[in-house]
Amino acid sequence: MPDLKLIQVMVFLMAACLGIFSQVARADDASIAQKLANPVASLISVPIQINYDDKYGVGEKGSIWKTNVQPVIPVSLNDDWNMISRTILPFIDQSDFPVQGLGESGVGDVVQSFFFSPKAPTAGGLIWGVGPVINIPTATKDALGPRAWAAGPTGLVLKQSGPWTYGALGNHLWSFAKEDNTEINASFVQPFVSYITPKKLTYYLNTESTYNWDSKDWSVPINVGANQLVKLGNQLMQIGGGVRYWADSGEFGPKGWALRVNVVFVFPKG
Repeated sequence: MPDLKLIQVMVFLMAACLGIFSQVARADDASIAQKLANPVASLISVPIQINYDDKYGVGEKGSIWKTNVQPVIPVSLNDDWNMISRTILPFIDQSDFPVQGLGESGVGDVVQSFFFSPKAPTAGGLIWGVGPVINIPTATKDALGPRAWAAGPTGLVLKQSGPWTYGALGNHLWSFAKEDNTEINASFVQPFVSYITPKKLTYYLNTESTYNWDSKDWSVPINVGANQLVKLGNQLMQIGGGVRYWADSGEFGPKGWALRVNVVFVFPKG
């Protein structure tokens, strides 16, 4: 379990932020909260996700802070189709990993996805998107990423019914250009469900599971938390966080409970 003082500090900061951002989103911003629950919505946003995990590596002494900057940019292709660009740019700080006494800080590999999605749901109300995903070897240190070019398919399907959103996102990456003997052959699957209250507080539950086909290992974190839609002046934001439990993580992966803080900058059109 993360250090109790660390948990207290992060909870205090989240509470303080919610107190500062006291101007809760207006009733006519309900559609914004619903779009934020939809990964292929036509909405420009910049999520910043701060993750803390520990009990990594030999002897479970390691810990990692990872801040993911994840801009989402929709592009209208025609009257019927959008292309949604989703980028994950990780900033990583590792301590006592892979072994005690070692650590690195810097940028990890970028994961870039493009979803081609119909602007209107299907007759049954399904929302979907498919396209390519690319791993770009931007890691500044060997320990911070595989530093290999990889690509593959990605897709998602979801349905929104009143305050509920539920669906799944997945992808697979194969390396095609690499340094040394680094290989990527991994599948990612993220089933998710969320519920939006009348005050635009979104509760969420998901997993972000990865299966490594070479090592035959699963990584299965289960995330639960809540994000509140708020305003700071004219800037619309979503802020919140939650906890994560590692149901499986391989021999040297993190163990037990972890923390996540979310801040999303939202840029509605008009």
